[in-house]
Amino acid sequence: MSVYTPGQVAEETGFSLDTLRYYERIGLLEPIERNAAGQRRFNDSHLSWLGMVRCLRGTGMSIAEMIRFAQLVRGGDGTIEERIALLESHDREVEQQIAELKEQQDAIQRKIRYYRDVLALAANPASCQAAEPAGTVETVGADASSR
Repeated sequence: MSVYTPGQVAEETGFSLDTLRYYERIGLLEPIERNAAGQRRFNDSHLSWLGMVRCLRGTGMSIAEMIRFAQLVRGGDGTIEERIALLESHDREVEQQIAELKEQQDAIQRKIRYYRDVLALAANPASCQAAEPAGTVETVGADASSR
């Protein structure tokens, strides 16, 4: 198993040194072994775990939920059902985020099409005059009935 310095782990994971120390302090990372000089020494399992933490954090899982997940993982195979439930709940939240982002992207793409049409009409003014149609001001995030 390879051994990594905090700097190497920070470079590999994208987490700052302060974040790595914080994650250890709050229990998101198990206590890191230290060498004779007191310097932290990470291993491959830490890197793997930090990859999962990056995924969970990147998808909006709260610190409290990540700590709970870490506790469950350390709890062994008897906690697998709880881990599944926690991850399924988070997965539903991620699905909702994706749906909201898709709705926002659709609004952006509609606006891009509109502005391209404006440019096309400006290049050919004889065709007709462009005006932004009523109701094209986007209220992203609102349901369709409020547009």
